[in-house]
Amino acid sequence: MTDYLEEEVYLQSKSKIQDYEPVVGRSYLEELRMLGDRLSGKIIQTINSTYVGGGVAEILNHMVPLLNQLGVDVRWNVIKGSTEFFDVTKKFHNAIHGKEEKITRGEFSLFLEVSQRNMDEMDFFGDILFIHDPQPVALVGKKKQIGGKWIWRCHIDVSNPNRKVWNFLRQFVLQYDATIFSSPNFARQLPMSQFLVPPAIDPLSDKNKELPRHTIDSVLNKYGLDGDKPMIVQISRFDYLKDPIGVIAAFERVKKNIDCQLVLAGGTATDDPESEQVLSEVMERAAGNPDIHILLLPPRSDIEINALQRAATVIMQKSLKEGFALTVSEALWKRKPVVASAVGGIPLQIRHRLTGLLCHSIDGAVYALRQLLTNPGYANWLGENGREHVRHNFLIPRQLRDYMLIFLTLGSSEDVIYL
Repeated sequence: MTDYLEEEVYLQSKSKIQDYEPVVGRSYLEELRMLGDRLSGKIIQTINSTYVGGGVAEILNHMVPLLNQLGVDVRWNVIKGSTEFFDVTKKFHNAIHGKEEKITRGEFSLFLEVSQRNMDEMDFFGDILFIHDPQPVALVGKKKQIGGKWIWRCHIDVSNPNRKVWNFLRQFVLQYDATIFSSPNFARQLPMSQFLVPPAIDPLSDKNKELPRHTIDSVLNKYGLDGDKPMIVQISRFDYLKDPIGVIAAFERVKKNIDCQLVLAGGTATDDPESEQVLSEVMERAAGNPDIHILLLPPRSDIEINALQRAATVIMQKSLKEGFALTVSEALWKRKPVVASAVGGIPLQIRHRLTGLLCHSIDGAVYALRQLLTNPGYANWLGENGREHVRHNFLIPRQLRDYMLIFLTLGSSEDVIYL
């Protein structure tokens, strides 16, 4: 079995909590510090499946060090697993999103075996155990032995899951003290407390901070992109559910009438073995078209992603299914017009015709792209509205506040939290 990293991670955030004052105001930061003081002495152990790749790892990379700066003792671990294990959990992921998947009895058994091995080998020490997504969900089997409060944080869309897979996972979910979902549409009928916490972006991170023009130009030159030609960009890992083939199909139709270029940029994740196959199919589909650029970005390519988003004329997120798609908020924060599918948590970020344009098909995406590429005034108006929408709803200080309030709620016998 090939194991992934298991050691505890301590991250050094480039941003300091006081740096957010110009973004959210002094009083907001004072409230965060008071909440942090109330959590002093508690250990929060957060566990997911990978340190690198995908939205969950990115959220934790920014959130964990900031919570520690606020005086909350948060420690981050990941589970270990073989490629075969993550093949199974990828099938779970697809099935929960409604895709037809054949999962054998042996694959369910493999999931249980690897989960038990992690329970046997990992150190559990948190007063609150904060478990993310289906891959480590079965760790709750240690709850009776070690105690503590257990939270299952579901980042994916479980509104219409495959019944067999959901019933299998539900037996573990029912053992948690609380669950957290990103959207009201994702919540399930469960007997424990349920909380709604949309994800958020870090406006001061390398991926979202302001960039000088020469940095943007340098990235464009690096990848052979024409800075003078309108550019449609989709940033996402290579995944069937992100519909990169559909993005190419929409672009080809738009290209017939409007001279433009397409950039599909993203990476792979250690817990997503399917991504290499998707990348290969995308490369084959795009072959021979000099205006389609497929960029496989290594981990920690935040500056490159930032530059590509800022250079874009229009940003797409044409997902077939989606948890939240933080790439939408990233684009809106940069004042970019966005065309995205009306799935998952995307409609929370895009108010149709106010902060962006939603679509339901390739035809809809083509219409929206043409509208934005030929009407820059409208595109700019959407971008400005989008930035303000993100400022009020999807920045990391709000997410820190939400999670600290949940941690305090689980440790209190009262409904009121006194600061």
